[in-house]
Amino acid sequence: MIESLRHSKLSTVIIHLLKGILFRNEQPALWQDLFDLENEVRDYIAVLGLDLQIDDSEGFAWLFQQTISVDENATEKEKTLPRLMARRQLSYPISLLCVLLRKKLVEADATGDSTRVIVSRQELQNSMLVFMPEKSNEAQTSEQINTTINKVIELGFLRKLKTDGENLEIQRIIIALVDADWATSFNEKLTTYQNYAINAA
Repeated sequence: MIESLRHSKLSTVIIHLLKGILFRNEQPALWQDLFDLENEVRDYIAVLGLDLQIDDSEGFAWLFQQTISVDENATEKEKTLPRLMARRQLSYPISLLCVLLRKKLVEADATGDSTRVIVSRQELQNSMLVFMPEKSNEAQTSEQINTTINKVIELGFLRKLKTDGENLEIQRIIIALVDADWATSFNEKLTTYQNYAINAA
């Protein structure tokens, strides 16, 4: 009975991770199961060519795929397992929004007021407009930004608040995407984006 329950918990944790990011604040019981079964999770996903990354301080965990050598004398094709986790090429608007979200986290952390950072759709719209190519149709630009925000929600970097559809919480997993090297060159990157917007206008 105990072994069956343990196996059920292991399966649930792995399935959740295969579907996306596990957040401690959203799934506290599942998060505890992950820590209790961490070695077993790692052993299981290793067979699939996956590895587990846990950020306990920020409260999130996710899977990523590594290139695995099968044999020293194998061909390049044989050395790599088929990709289970798809690689996503982020578009300019999505990359821009991710950088802006990371900047807001840095600013919030500097004040130390709260670990949660809530932003409104309108606030994100205004922040992105500065860096978007000018178009004669403002409604079209606004729609593109709103589509970008929805896509970033799908990617797991923003979360809708159940009590308020207009406000969104920045998920701290964005730290893993926009790392310290990005953080030290925010102004340079944002200037590049702004130049892009001017040139593309």
